[in-house]
Amino acid sequence: MFLFRLLLKNAFRYRLRALLTMIGLIVAISAFGLLRTIVDAWYAGVDGTSSTRLVTRSSISLTFPLPLNYAERIRAVDGVSGISWANWFGGIYITERNFFAQFAVDPPTYLALYPEFVLSDQEKAEFFRDRKGCVVGRKLARKFGWKVGDTIALRGTIYPGTWSFTIRGIYQGKDAKTDEQQMFIHWKLLAETIRARMGAQADHVGVYVVGIHNPDDAPAVSQRIDALFKNSLAETMTETEKAFQLGFVSMSEAILMAVQAVSFIIILIIMAVMANTMTMTARERLAEYATLKALGFPPAFVVKLLFGESLLIALIGGLIGMAVTFPLAKAFVNAAGTLFPIFNVSALTISLQLLASLVVGTVAAAWPAWKMSRIDIVQGLRHVA
Repeated sequence: MFLFRLLLKNAFRYRLRALLTMIGLIVAISAFGLLRTIVDAWYAGVDGTSSTRLVTRSSISLTFPLPLNYAERIRAVDGVSGISWANWFGGIYITERNFFAQFAVDPPTYLALYPEFVLSDQEKAEFFRDRKGCVVGRKLARKFGWKVGDTIALRGTIYPGTWSFTIRGIYQGKDAKTDEQQMFIHWKLLAETIRARMGAQADHVGVYVVGIHNPDDAPAVSQRIDALFKNSLAETMTETEKAFQLGFVSMSEAILMAVQAVSFIIILIIMAVMANTMTMTARERLAEYATLKALGFPPAFVVKLLFGESLLIALIGGLIGMAVTFPLAKAFVNAAGTLFPIFNVSALTISLQLLASLVVGTVAAAWPAWKMSRIDIVQGLRHVA
């Protein structure tokens, strides 16, 4: 207890310097946590994938659709437990800023493959019944103030015109990794409209979602599916849902690496600032440390004082920075709109922030502690004057 009181008194002997150093730590640790959370949010879609789902798409590009008649052939492949399909809709709600994922799906088969989208039996029945109905995620409904029975008007981009849908259900995620900012409409409604305008082009889908019995069979089942359509006019590429999502993430891999690099550079900068503070502190107290050694205190005691003071400042600043991360993340995600469906400060991020604080405090005190432990008593006492 005596040592702690001594450390506390020493840490705040020069209050302005200690306060400015702690402010720097708070900014650095909270910024580090926010940047790490942004990276985690980018990978959130990957973390929420299932090992029992495959995605089959055109081998050329996602922009090339696949024939609807592929469904029955894929269903017959050994190891397949279910199949559904989806088209990206891409409508605009009021303004382009209100971006969120919209998929035209076959409701019964699609929801059967996604048990993480939790709907009541009544909501499912209403959605299946109403061709112009839709279901939306809980976070999306909360953001725009939607409720069951409301009508949503979307301005089509890929599919021109104004489209109106009635909310028949609001799904909840099975766990925190489930994206609750999506909207699902009927693929048949989309197909009927396309058929009226463009004829045979209606009988195509964007991707197939394939359920499998055993996750270990994913490579074999993928090869069997792709072999069915080899050398056809619409060859396929089948991969796990995780690999499919990682394909989107890889498009922005350079940005993610830059964000991660900046997060660590921030910590290095505050480490240098902290080290400078501790060096100044040690130099100013040279005579004090020399006196302690003259009184018989071992060099280890001087080392304890410097490391303890540095760690105390770093921990106080770090803990406040960790606390600030939560309101900072909330403000960021509100400003970002629906860009990040899942944006949570993870336990790993908090652990990394705490570790960063300890590393900063330890490294900053290492050099001055080593120097003060080797101080010559006579040379040190000359600084009394």
